Amino acid sequence: MLSPFVSQKLGTFVAKQNSENLLALKGLIEAGKVTPVIDRTYSLSEGPEAIRYVEEGYSRGKVVITV
Repeated sequence: MLSPFVSQKLGTFVAKQNSENLLALKGLIEAGKVTPVIDRTYSLSEGPEAIRYVEEGYSRGKVVITV
């Protein structure tokens, strides 16, 4: 229903948390095989600018606001 208004396709993802999966994920993170893609970092005072950046669709990864 949103597709006429946004260029991205939306999907759902449901995962059950269990200790086996969390331990496997922990191992991948510790091994450096899972890393977040950080597009930009803003200070807290630049929060409104960061929100505009995301709303305008420019971000290609996570946008981080540091406190």
